[in-house]
Amino acid sequence: MDGKARLLAFIQSERFTRLLPQLYGTDDQRDLHIERFTRLVKRHDHWCTDKTGLFSTAGRTELAGNHTDHNLGKVIAGTINLDTIAVATPLDEPVVSVYSEGFPPVIVDISDLAVRSDEMGTTDALVRGIAKGFSDRGLTVGGCIATTSTRVLKGSGLSSSAAIEVLVATLFNNLYNRNTLNPVELAMIGKYAENTYFGKPSGLMDQVACGNGGVTAIDFAHPERVKTVAIPCDFASMGYDLLVVDTQGDHANLTPDYAAIPKEMRSVAACFDRDILREVPFDLFMDSIQSVRKRVNNDRAVLRAYHYFTENQRVEAMVKALQQQDIDSYLSLVRKSGESSFQFLQNLYSPHHIETQGLPLALALTSQFLEDEGAWRVHGGGFAGTIQVYVPCDRTQAYTQFIENVFGEGSVTKLAIRSLPTTRLDDR
Repeated sequence: MDGKARLLAFIQSERFTRLLPQLYGTDDQRDLHIERFTRLVKRHDHWCTDKTGLFSTAGRTELAGNHTDHNLGKVIAGTINLDTIAVATPLDEPVVSVYSEGFPPVIVDISDLAVRSDEMGTTDALVRGIAKGFSDRGLTVGGCIATTSTRVLKGSGLSSSAAIEVLVATLFNNLYNRNTLNPVELAMIGKYAENTYFGKPSGLMDQVACGNGGVTAIDFAHPERVKTVAIPCDFASMGYDLLVVDTQGDHANLTPDYAAIPKEMRSVAACFDRDILREVPFDLFMDSIQSVRKRVNNDRAVLRAYHYFTENQRVEAMVKALQQQDIDSYLSLVRKSGESSFQFLQNLYSPHHIETQGLPLALALTSQFLEDEGAWRVHGGGFAGTIQVYVPCDRTQAYTQFIENVFGEGSVTKLAIRSLPTTRLDDR
């Protein structure tokens, strides 16, 4: 059986059907998923061989720990039912070609792994950086051709870029290295590529959450030995749907806003001769605010540091609430997290574009609609993009209609937690 026929048979098999709930939850869209994967295999037709594989890497939703990871804080994140899928074939030539549905082709010669300033901010840079990350670990890198399709909404805070990073790392890991690296190690390579080659000073949460599967509490205190704890969690069984609302904001030119957050937090840490806030005791920070203000001469930096410390405390309480299935306490903490992001972290809109405040508007409307029910907060990096909302299941349809009247049809997406890590599906 040739590569194409083998993959098409797998997609029609009971093996594949059994994987669907682990990928997409109970969405009852089996035929749509089969059609999506089948279409992708057919697009890859000319490159299919007996070594061709079928891959899936998901986006993620941040549940707690807004902008704490880059100072080695604590977060809770969930791998979601929106994924990037790929059909990929290894090649003899040292070239990685990625043909993504709806995007220009990415073709990278990985015989040259030097950082290129002209590639900053591009997928080409991510591919080259990930190859370098494998090479630096003494692992094999080789060419491949991949055909991809994504349901991870670009610019939505669901980490479309991290999903691509982890997917490319998964291709190298599977096709050339017998799955030597675990999801956290793949995430670390993705972060390296994003920081060094792409030019964005992100933390590690997005990549870990895209790769790991399920709801995970993550502690970044020791970045080379990231601690993860799986949390069994089903919000629907507790009476709530988890939604994101896309406010149609533009993430272009927001990198300086994102970069300012870790920079300002670290400027506060420097007041204590430390590189990051995780190394500073909260009580010492509170006792030293007067001198810190004078030294950094930036009240926003002080407020952002305050958010960091209190958000870390909230994460601990939220983990406990989820483990005890205490949804009321958990949702109360979600709202407090959102308030802290708005008031202290200040990542709801760009100070360079104060006329564009879709996130605060969406939060105001959601608060008006839900009143004392559910919870709402900024989602992900902020400044533009999405809010996260927990809505009582029996009110989801009405809320969706209410919000989409303002932000447009399709602006509300219902999420489910995916249990599978980043993976090659036809190997499972």
